[in-house]
Amino acid sequence: MNGAQDLGGQHGMGPVAPEKDEPYFHAEWEKRALGLTLSCGAFGAWNIDESRHARESLAPATYLSASYYEIWTLGLETLLKRHGFVSAAELAAGQMLDKGREPKRILTADMVPGVLTKGGPCDRLVSDQPLFAAGDRVRTKNFNPETHTRLPRYARAKHGVVERVQGAFVFPDDNAHGKGENPQWVYTVVFDGEEIWGEGADPTLMVSIDAWESYLERV
Repeated sequence: MNGAQDLGGQHGMGPVAPEKDEPYFHAEWEKRALGLTLSCGAFGAWNIDESRHARESLAPATYLSASYYEIWTLGLETLLKRHGFVSAAELAAGQMLDKGREPKRILTADMVPGVLTKGGPCDRLVSDQPLFAAGDRVRTKNFNPETHTRLPRYARAKHGVVERVQGAFVFPDDNAHGKGENPQWVYTVVFDGEEIWGEGADPTLMVSIDAWESYLERV
């Protein structure tokens, strides 16, 4: 979807200014926001792609005025309401008003180290062979779905070269909307600056993205 999260190449957003020796968290509440997101994700009601889509679906004014972990918290509220764990009235009141949906599982403190160590691998085995190989020239498709996609807006309808076949992974565009994992081959595709940014772009600039197979057409 073309939301406020897809800012590549947009003017007026200010410079990217990395913070030197940036801490993991800037306030104690941010630790809680991360903990709540992970523990609620363990309920088993949604996947990481639906979680991403919940955050990117925030209204642009809300998204752009919120901090990183505020966005996480707002996205979590959307998911909890959608799946029946809380109501809008409960969020407004800050307390439970009715018994909501029971989660499939609860992440307890003793489980956390093992769960974080295991992670959530999304690579999968597929029976078909990749359509493209390193060195192939490809073109990204031009589409503007209202649903989730991992193809950046700035990289649509652009010509590039496959640099590497990464393997097969869950297709987030389907997985975010309950359509199954439907894994596809993923490729690192490299574009030069002029192809992405047009006339006057820095000629030394190169941009690479990881693109699922269905995003690409052979040139």
